[in-house]
Amino acid sequence: METRQRTVVKALLWNLIGLSVMALVGLALTGSFALGGGMALVNTGIGIICYLIYERVWQRIDWGRHG
Repeated sequence: METRQRTVVKALLWNLIGLSVMALVGLALTGSFALGGGMALVNTGIGIICYLIYERVWQRIDWGRHG
């Protein structure tokens, strides 16, 4: 079982990667760094909350675990 701290660090690092990719995609599609960056920030905020909830729910599910 993971600690909450490990789950949060994993979520933050994954979302930093996603933020970077989404900002570049937003920039490419809109031509605007501000608009692309804003889209990326909103996406990352929603994504990190969903990811943390998702990870904590799966911590409580024993299906597929050995030992």
